[in-house]
Amino acid sequence: MLRVRGPTCRRVIERPRRAGRQPRTLKARAIALLARREYARAELAVRLAATGAPRDEVEALLDELQQLGLLSDARFAGALVRQKAASHATRAIARELRERGVAKEVATAALAEAGAGDELAAAQALWQRRFGRPPADEREKARQIRFLLSRGYPPAVAFRVLRAAGARADEDGLQ
Repeated sequence: MLRVRGPTCRRVIERPRRAGRQPRTLKARAIALLARREYARAELAVRLAATGAPRDEVEALLDELQQLGLLSDARFAGALVRQKAASHATRAIARELRERGVAKEVATAALAEAGAGDELAAAQALWQRRFGRPPADEREKARQIRFLLSRGYPPAVAFRVLRAAGARADEDGLQ
């Protein structure tokens, strides 16, 4: 039942129920998930297992999807690296790939392919896009450093970014 509110009236529209609809197969569910975005094998296994399917059936389906080229950890890792490269540090991206179950070799290859180069230059570019000017006071400095830390940059890089921007960035200044 759907309620539609107009400026002068209220009415109820009855939608037909889909009583005769067949439940989707495990393969149909997996393909529907993959149609929305890339998934790591381990991530998709967890999603499919949550439907109550037996583990061996899920693993067999994942093998089939990999053979068909519909599921690829390398493709997933590349997509994630491209998505986060401009806004996160290399170590933060590597940690996220590890948390999602991507093999270390695949993650390393994806990071190398994306050209994860100079971390300081990337942090400076991110800081410039976000803030663009040195902090006015200690509170603002702490906020800018926390921002860079939250994106996975080490404290030394965060302080160097602020120093290069002209802020007095003493490492002892943060409480």
